[in-house]
Amino acid sequence: MRGDLSDVRRSKILVRQGVAVAYCQADMPAKTTPARQPEAVTQFSVFTPNRLGRLHDLVGTLAANGAHVLALTVLDTTDSAVIRFVVDDPERARGLLIQHGFPFTESQLLAVEVNSATELNRLMTAFLEAELNINYLYSFIPHPQGKSILGLSMEDNEMAEEVLQRHQFRVLRQTDISR
Repeated sequence: MRGDLSDVRRSKILVRQGVAVAYCQADMPAKTTPARQPEAVTQFSVFTPNRLGRLHDLVGTLAANGAHVLALTVLDTTDSAVIRFVVDDPERARGLLIQHGFPFTESQLLAVEVNSATELNRLMTAFLEAELNINYLYSFIPHPQGKSILGLSMEDNEMAEEVLQRHQFRVLRQTDISR
């Protein structure tokens, strides 16, 4: 019987899409599943001419096809607008945006529950103490459970999430806000 140690020395370890796959001499893969992080909240940014009815078209298309807008902000200039929003079904929204020709990008947004107006100051203090910059923020349409939610685009989302958790704020994931 051959020693197991020699087989281990001849093994190869490859990493594919974040999953380590070990191939031993017999080329039989043994997969190791990493700890799964819940999905962050997806924000869509649609770029559109600043025309009457364009926001109506976007929101109507999503609603008619079962993708509900949970948060929304619009940045407009004279000629164009950026419509940023969060929906309860990002996969469906992505398909609809492609199907209907809306130019868009996707990014991760930090969503945090804020239980009262006094917590807003505590939230800002936590970011100030950590010297973290907020790129922009906007509020969600009231959550069915009655709590307020802020969507934050941060200079460093990972660091911001650590700060929020350290200060006892609840950071939400896509599954937390989906219906």
